[in-house]
Amino acid sequence: MTALDMSITGTTSAGRSSELLRGATAALPVMIGFVPFALVLGAQAAQKGLSPVEVPLMTGLNFGGGSEFAAVELWTSPPHVLLIVAMTFLVNSRHLLMGAAFAPHLRSLPKRRAFPALFFMCDESWAMGLADAKRRAGGFSLPYYLGVSAGLYLTWISFTALGALVGPTIGDITLYGFDMAFPAVFLVLLRGIWKGRGRLRPGW
Repeated sequence: MTALDMSITGTTSAGRSSELLRGATAALPVMIGFVPFALVLGAQAAQKGLSPVEVPLMTGLNFGGGSEFAAVELWTSPPHVLLIVAMTFLVNSRHLLMGAAFAPHLRSLPKRRAFPALFFMCDESWAMGLADAKRRAGGFSLPYYLGVSAGLYLTWISFTALGALVGPTIGDITLYGFDMAFPAVFLVLLRGIWKGRGRLRPGW
């Protein structure tokens, strides 16, 4: 077994548990930051007609906050399915590049482990997993990444569901400016992608 394999799979059950806990602990500040966005998304979705069951299904099956805000923003009755699908794909398309950056760290994993790892990938878990790999002499730690991802995933689903439950009692969220949550998230994502005008020039 190579050093990379040992880092990815963990050498012992105790070691894997320790790495899972380390990942979940490291993710705590991000989990707290997820809470207000998740509540707003759940409330918005409920006010657009989605049920408290449909909201966690949406956020659980499509673990991407930006695309979920976009889908809810565009939701009508009946919904414009093609428009929603196109916007969701556009917002989530950055995951193709993120997954490509992740691929070298997952290459030695069997597909039954690599695909779930990619499914739970979001901006924050991706960044934390790669940053931890750069800091560690042993390279990428899959248990650490899974600890981060599990904490973020469960927080997001739980609080979007809670937002869906309390959303109908809040009233019009536009009165509080909460409807600006998606534009704000989208601008932050664009800022993270933007590398400056120089990158638009040929040969750069």
